[in-house]
Amino acid sequence: MNISAAITVTPILVADLLVEGEVMPVYVHVIDHPDARVLVDTGMTELHPAVVAAFDPLLYPLSRQDFDVAGIDIVVNTHLHADHCGGNHLFADRPIYVQRRELDDARSEDDYTIREWVNAPGLRYVPVDGELDLLPGVRLVPAPGHTPGTQVVVVETGGRPVVICGDAAVWFGELDEPRTEGQQRIRALDPEKVWLAHEHEPWRPGVGHTEDQGPAEPRDGQGWSTT
Repeated sequence: MNISAAITVTPILVADLLVEGEVMPVYVHVIDHPDARVLVDTGMTELHPAVVAAFDPLLYPLSRQDFDVAGIDIVVNTHLHADHCGGNHLFADRPIYVQRRELDDARSEDDYTIREWVNAPGLRYVPVDGELDLLPGVRLVPAPGHTPGTQVVVVETGGRPVVICGDAAVWFGELDEPRTEGQQRIRALDPEKVWLAHEHEPWRPGVGHTEDQGPAEPRDGQGWSTT
């Protein structure tokens, strides 16, 4: 069996944020693999005063969608900002892979995230140091920039790889003209496409993205923002 050809990636909308008067979607991504079902990031399941003040969000939690929470075998956090880890508590009995630096920063730095969401009871984090082959054809790769501990997920699908990048790039222009170490690593992979957490469609090399307005700042400047 060609495992790579059997791997698929599906985006799921879990929230809409209001940033500078514009709606910014929040997506998580499911990797269906012959050996396991992997969820990349978990969105948010409840409102928090800090999130409301920053983004006035509309939430579509996985727990309230037609989504098989019990069918997820593995969770990956690209990073631990609030809009990426607020559903972690739904997967307390599953391994959650995150870079060790990211986990340490989220637990120690003020205004980094909503710490009670990171430290929800029963969570089983698997700290990762550098690259890791998670499954055949699925690899975790450090991509510092958005946060020092950001990681991306590289999926081999039989041709050029597909990348799930979280916020390593928040908008398409950051991959058109990569500046951070993480963005440059993504481009060096020569991906077929890159799924971003805050775009409805994937970025593809060589495609003009005229709709980009550049990175937006949250309304209260929280350190765990999408920018």
